[in-house]
Amino acid sequence: MPLRATLLPLLLPPLVVAVLVALLDGPKEVVAAALVALAGSLMSLGLSRGTLQRHLDLLARHTRDRAEGSPAPAPATPERLEEMAGLEGAIDSLHAQMSARTAQLTQEARTLTAVLDGMAEGIWVTDAEGTVVRHNDALRGLLPATGSPLIGQRPLAVIRNEALHDAVLRACRDGASSHLELTLEGLFPRTLSVRVTPLAKDLPGSAAVFHDLTELRRLEKVRKDFVANVSHELRTPITAIRGYAETLQGGALNDPVMAPKMVDIIHRQSERLSELVEDLLELSRLEAREVSLKLTQVPLADAAARAADTVRPKAEGKGQVVSLHVPQDLLAVGDTRAVEQVLLNLLDNAVKYTPPGGRVDVYGTYESGRCVVRVKDTGLGIESKHLSRIFERFYRVDKGRSRDMGGTGLGLSIVKHLLQAMDGEVKVESQPNEGSTFTIFLPQAASSSAATG
Repeated sequence: MPLRATLLPLLLPPLVVAVLVALLDGPKEVVAAALVALAGSLMSLGLSRGTLQRHLDLLARHTRDRAEGSPAPAPATPERLEEMAGLEGAIDSLHAQMSARTAQLTQEARTLTAVLDGMAEGIWVTDAEGTVVRHNDALRGLLPATGSPLIGQRPLAVIRNEALHDAVLRACRDGASSHLELTLEGLFPRTLSVRVTPLAKDLPGSAAVFHDLTELRRLEKVRKDFVANVSHELRTPITAIRGYAETLQGGALNDPVMAPKMVDIIHRQSERLSELVEDLLELSRLEAREVSLKLTQVPLADAAARAADTVRPKAEGKGQVVSLHVPQDLLAVGDTRAVEQVLLNLLDNAVKYTPPGGRVDVYGTYESGRCVVRVKDTGLGIESKHLSRIFERFYRVDKGRSRDMGGTGLGLSIVKHLLQAMDGEVKVESQPNEGSTFTIFLPQAASSSAATG
């Protein structure tokens, strides 16, 4: 309904009064006309105000409904004021623009959250006071497990490190960036590299990016230990060879008693050096997965027999007995050469660390669909504290005694890597002065399963 239709009743009574004043010439009649005009105006005003209030209430209700996400209101009725309809249209247009902008911001926020949660690095954002207001999923995995949420916490409450706390405060107050490395203690210690930076100039607060350096630092330690161990292992035979060679050059070459002994020592040390180099190259190829294994059916009885024939002369020289108890029908899936090398390394270790007069037994069977071979000796045994590291490169239970016996310290590490390449594994059980039992597991061939099952 147009606004002029509402205002017309307000204008009509004064017009009537004006006409009556012109036609009538008495004050009573004028007063009566004035009263009539006043009553009409009041009635018209009441009617107009009621209509306007109803339209305003309807507009307010529709506006609230749109703000709360309700469907758009029904089409305008003919009784509505044109001006009120225009105002409602302007509100609807503003609501549409705000809805589109809100949808855009929501999509951008979802994209940003997905990107942050997809990162391997942990990230947190703080407000101007240094309180965490946002973080990604990766950060929770890097920090020690706690039941409390990170949001709303101060840096010192999340990570007990004064340096990180100070770095966050410097970024928030002074706009200074910092880089530091933290070591988090616990059941699984972690080393984290943290970069703390202030937010943009118009945004108060700071951001911190956490990189997990645990594996990198572990590999660096392994590399340093490896270089140190290789240098030490190479130094011993090289020093012996050089020393005896210089002695021979100095005149001992003509000594009929000492010269042959020195030459024999040089020969043995050169063999040890050659074995060390070969083992290093073999281990390097295994770790780099450069060894091509041909997986076939391997008769474990034959592989154990060939390995035993190789070590038997050394065992007999020490008065030891090497006995085989491996069924002929026990077939494993593996590489023939690799299986023989595994058994040879285990038998050689058993003979080496078993005192004279001892014995070494090899047992073969199948368990839970796998071929199992146990190499059991009556040797010196191994303390429990060494068992978890016995398969590491160059790890020795007794360094001096191992070197005296001529080992390179790589045999068991090669065993572990060869078995892993054949989808197998190795375990050890040992007690000091009670001997050791090394057990290898290999996939069982189908024909072996049929024969033994």
